[in-house]
Parts: sequence; C-alpha cells; structure tokens
Amino acid sequence: MLIQGKTFLIGEAGVNHNGDYKLAIKLIDIAVEAGLDAVKFQTWKTENLLTKNVKKADYQISTTGAEETQFEMIKKLELPFEDFKKLKSYAESNGILFLSTAADTESLEYLIDIGLNIFKLSSADLTNYPYLKFLAKYNKQVILSTGMANIQEIKDALAVLLNNGTDKKNISILHCNTEYPTAMEDVNLHAMEHIRAETGIENIGYSDHTMGIEIPIAAVALGAKVIEKHFTIDRNMEGPDHKASLEPVELQQMVKTIRNVEIALTGSKMKTPTASEMKNIPIARKSIVAIENIKEGDVFTSNNLGVKRPGTGISPMDWENVIGQMAWRDFNIDELIVTKTKENE
Repeated sequence: MLIQGKTFLIGEAGVNHNGDYKLAIKLIDIAVEAGLDAVKFQTWKTENLLTKNVKKADYQISTTGAEETQFEMIKKLELPFEDFKKLKSYAESNGILFLSTAADTESLEYLIDIGLNIFKLSSADLTNYPYLKFLAKYNKQVILSTGMANIQEIKDALAVLLNNGTDKKNISILHCNTEYPTAMEDVNLHAMEHIRAETGIENIGYSDHTMGIEIPIAAVALGAKVIEKHFTIDRNMEGPDHKASLEPVELQQMVKTIRNVEIALTGSKMKTPTASEMKNIPIARKSIVAIENIKEGDVFTSNNLGVKRPGTGISPMDWENVIGQMAWRDFNIDELIVTKTKENE
C-alpha cells in the first residue's frame, strides 16, 4: 500500500541519467537526501516503444534539437534491463522505494520479475488497452497518469483495470499535463476533484511538469495523495527533460514545504483556540481601562474609558454594559476597570 497518512512523494528521475548508470546512482542519492518516498525511472526497449519515423515533441526539439529522430534520442537514453535490478537494490539499501515506468509489456514483465509491487503508468499508455489488460491481471498497485486525457478516457482505462483483475483500492490516479514545462494557466488543479468525483477513486494526486515547486504544494493543500515531480542533477545538462526538472536544493525545499503543509492540514477542523495560543489571550487581547483619572461617583463615559492591553479585565465586548455606570471607587489612568464584588467592598 501507499504510505497512509501523508502524501506519497515520487521523485521522477526518468531519463535524466542520460543513459549513464553512474548518473542514475547519483539521482538516487539526491532523492534520498531530499526525503522522497520513492525514486522513479523509466524502463523500455526502444524497438518496442516507437517506430523509427516518429517526430519529436516540440519541447524535445527545443531541448535536444531537430537533427536526430525521436527514435535516436530515446535509444541514447535507454538503460539495459540489468541496470534496473542494480538500481533497485541500491535504492532499497538506502531506504527509498524504487519505481520505474515500463513503456512496453516486455519491460513490465521484467520489473514484475525483479519484485516491483507499485506500477506507475505514463499518460501515453492511458489508452493502451493490451498494456492495461496485461498489467491488471497481476493486481499490483497502479498509479495512473492522465495527461492529454478527458474524463471518459480515464473511466475507460479504469474499467479495463477493474474488469481484468485490479482491485479498486489498489488504484491511484494522477491529474497531469504533458507539456514540458506546463504553463500555469494550463495546470487546472481542480481537475483532481473532478477525477475523484467521477471515478470514485480516493487516491487522487498530481504529476507536475511546471517550473518551480508551488504547484505540487498547492496540489497537496487541495487534497493530493500522490505527487510526482521531475528532478535532475543540473538543469543545464543535455537531454529532453532537464529544463523542466528541479535541481537538488529545490527538490529538498519542495519536500520540506509539503511536509509542513501536511502538518498544517491536521487538526479537528473546528475553529477553536489551540492549547499553544491560550497563553496569549491575556497578553494580546484588551480590556476596558481608564484613560484619565476617575473619581468615585463619576459616570463611566467614552471620554474617560478606553480599550487597551492586557486582556485580564472586563472584555470590550461588555462596553455598552459599563458605559453609564457610576465608578464605585477611584480609578487611575491606565488602570483596568473592575466591577464591584463582595470581595472588594
């Protein structure tokens, strides 16, 4: 099961290792230091993923140029299967969960064989019926990204999973926009609520491709149970995804801020003073006081009474009850007005 009681934070290392196993290890170290729950890579065989003449996306052209094909670019980023087993072992030995998105069923089978129990599906495979059906029979935990999708396509993918062996309680759905980077006006965070209402899935989250850390933080405040965010060693490195990724210090800031937001969202939901602030009431609140010297027998008026700290005397909310009464003794300037009782007669 995903971690209960807090947001499940996935650091998307993705392809930011640039096809270099040693860089992949460094990315795991960064994820561990940031305090993420999981670090995620991508597993594929290029020949199973795309045909040789597929065009690059606009963001891929802007980050890697138009000279090479998408096939050539993807092939350079491919890690051999055996590397993922070693990366999994390294991650787990350092106390972080290892995940990888399989881009084809051969890769998916391999990840199942090496012991993965949580599977993140990319937005690209939301409409991949054979893939969804293949995964569903294993009844693993599934985190489904929904970039480029409308609500009916999400429902259709969910139906394939549910009808072929995946328990509903094992499914999480992430709102997502696949533009790298995503413009703020295209984020539409309230879509998370729409997905939850239409699918009945409680574990709704957000896979983020915006610049900066504010949007995943806002998503948590709106109830996201899972957050996925790309990160890199250095945003200036060559490769398609580095520019839309967080650098290590930013990643740490994101995790710390989200954990603080989670704490701030706990509580009874009732508006009542907390135990920690009760001590501030007599100091910060105010009382009715004399603003000039008042003699016994004088009438209390708005000219001789005012409101000042501390809050240990008569509350200003009783102002109308005090105005017009007669002073039962002398009161010096700045002295709290007190009512006459048997004890002070």
